[in-house]
Amino acid sequence: MQLIYEGKAKRLWETDDDSTLRMEFKNDATAFNGEKKASFENKGRLNNAISTLIYEYLEKVGVPTHFVRQIDETNVEVKRVRILMVEVIVRNVSAGSFCKRTGMKEGVAFSLPIVEYSYKSDALGDPLINDDYIREMGLASVEDMAFVRESALKVNGILSGFFSEAGLKLVDFKLEFGRLVSDPAQIVLADEISPDGCRLWDLKTGEKMDKDRFRRDLGNVMEAYEEVLARLKARLDA
Repeated sequence: MQLIYEGKAKRLWETDDDSTLRMEFKNDATAFNGEKKASFENKGRLNNAISTLIYEYLEKVGVPTHFVRQIDETNVEVKRVRILMVEVIVRNVSAGSFCKRTGMKEGVAFSLPIVEYSYKSDALGDPLINDDYIREMGLASVEDMAFVRESALKVNGILSGFFSEAGLKLVDFKLEFGRLVSDPAQIVLADEISPDGCRLWDLKTGEKMDKDRFRRDLGNVMEAYEEVLARLKARLDA
């Protein structure tokens, strides 16, 4: 099958069906816009398992996504979409780049979630943009962005509760959306949801259970991912 895209953490392959793709999770890890790189054994397997579990849960509670099925330990089948070039970041607690930009200390819970947008461009460093930028750059319509924002906040509400029941605080996370090639009028949640794109802290200890362990050289990166997977499985089995 033909490779049609390779990113920092995943590859996309064509399938026999023009409306679906095979998405492969890699063991590569990057941070700081690709400046820091490493590879971890089992990272692809763990992110695939975690993302599959979350997408199956979201589909079950009525959130339309690109997910079709898990193929094997590192591959899933997904609906082919045209990705909106707008990354959506939802923040519940101050952390990461938000603290760097504002000087706010880490760990402050917001009164309401903060929604940010960035232009999906590695060359430009994924700069922050707003609704006016999106409109004038022709990235999405006003109506599309209203739907995207509403959907992102809905997913945040669902997953905040889901992770909390697994003993984890959803600090912030990144989402991507895309138009179905088979039905361009429909925008669905795409890409992945895993500790690579979420900040997850232990509810009791505040221990970081996500890619910040790699960013900050805290060690035990894959052990944290394994623990996240185990807790989510236990939550579903309860």
